[in-house]
Amino acid sequence: MIDSIAQHILGLGGWAALAIVFAVPLLESSAFVGFVFPGEIAVLLGGVLAFQHRVALPAVLAAAITGAILGDTIGYWIGHRYGRRLLSGRVGRLVRQEHRERAERYLTQRGGRAVFLGRFTAALRVMIPGLAGMARMPYRTFLVFNVAGGAVWATGMVLLGYLAGASWQKAAHWASRVGLTLLALIVVGFVLRLAARATRRRADRLRAVGDRLAATAPAAWARRRFPNQVAWLRRRMDPTTAAGLPLTATLAAAALFAWIFGGLTQDVIASEGIARFDPRIHTFAVAHRTGWLTALMRNATWLGSNWVLIPVLLAATLVLLRRRNRRAVGRLWAAYLGAVALYALAKPLVHRPRPPLADLIGAASGVSFPSGHATQAIAVWGMLAVIASAGRSPRTRAALLAAAGFVVLLVGASRIYLGAHWLTDVLAGYALGAAWLALLTALGLRQNADRTEPGQGSRTAVARRVQARAAGRRPG
Repeated sequence: MIDSIAQHILGLGGWAALAIVFAVPLLESSAFVGFVFPGEIAVLLGGVLAFQHRVALPAVLAAAITGAILGDTIGYWIGHRYGRRLLSGRVGRLVRQEHRERAERYLTQRGGRAVFLGRFTAALRVMIPGLAGMARMPYRTFLVFNVAGGAVWATGMVLLGYLAGASWQKAAHWASRVGLTLLALIVVGFVLRLAARATRRRADRLRAVGDRLAATAPAAWARRRFPNQVAWLRRRMDPTTAAGLPLTATLAAAALFAWIFGGLTQDVIASEGIARFDPRIHTFAVAHRTGWLTALMRNATWLGSNWVLIPVLLAATLVLLRRRNRRAVGRLWAAYLGAVALYALAKPLVHRPRPPLADLIGAASGVSFPSGHATQAIAVWGMLAVIASAGRSPRTRAALLAAAGFVVLLVGASRIYLGAHWLTDVLAGYALGAAWLALLTALGLRQNADRTEPGQGSRTAVARRVQARAAGRRPG
């Protein structure tokens, strides 16, 4: 059915096509059309029609963004007006009162992220606006995240269809897979948060359950047969220590980014996979250059260059030394120097030529893969955010990490726009730099755990002995 509807949309042109691109996202959450026909398909097909020069690309972008924002706004007010009445009926009896109140509190206090992220998954995109209105989320908060999510989502889907062209089915397939992956990550994160809260509230009970399980015959056999391995696994999964679950998760992230870098390298060498999109994305960037955007990108690209990063590192070093935080200084310079060494070693292995010199704005030399700007930008700005956010509130940490992420994305976009790199060069640079950043973060967690572990040589024990001597008694 979806393929049949898609073929009808592709047969349209002019105002009729723009009306479909506007109406489907509009009706997706306001009339729950998204349960039958995902809005991303219509928006993506609008990009395909723009690729075929049957409608103007700016008009498709305006229609898709406006429809997405207005549709979620209508869904919000429907939930705000009729949601309570719906929950007071038979449908509301299926959901426990405490669960409803908990969900409403979350959406009221921290629901902005849910509104933004929900836009990128088909199931949440239909439900989140109504739930936000039902929970009485302040409309000002909803509007900000709705506009941001709608603009990013609609622009991404339109450009994806524009770049995919005749291969829009594959693009739609990948878009749906990305949406499902994001939904799975949201669900897993939500479950882990609930599990962490339940663990804190019922620590004694869970400890008793764990002791009973540990006393069973299979567990006792495993401890006797593999004592060191079982003890190591328990330490690695302990969420209360820096060397436990946080260290394990950080190392897993480093391995994931390294695997992504390897996959991108394979695609580039074999000219398959995502590397096939490189020429189209390069052509699109060159064809849509404008004066003001070129000026912006020429300045933004310096944020990933040595001419800016080294002075920033020197300034940060002075600040950290005044605070007597030499360990942070070492981590910061290790992030930069390690990133430079990694991409310098990786470039000769692939030896990929850069995009055509005639399309280059500015200067760029050497081989193309991976992007050095992207690699060192994510390593340096990411490490700066990690160091600056230490000991801060969760909101401040999120703001610092988001600011670093924005700078890194801007640097990568500038390298593609200026014709200095292909898309996969930038993505590989991100993966390589992120893997190195995660590895350094894991080493920092390990060092912090060593410093806080009780023992003869730990700082905690030394401080305890000094305080005991100052008090005129023997340390216990």
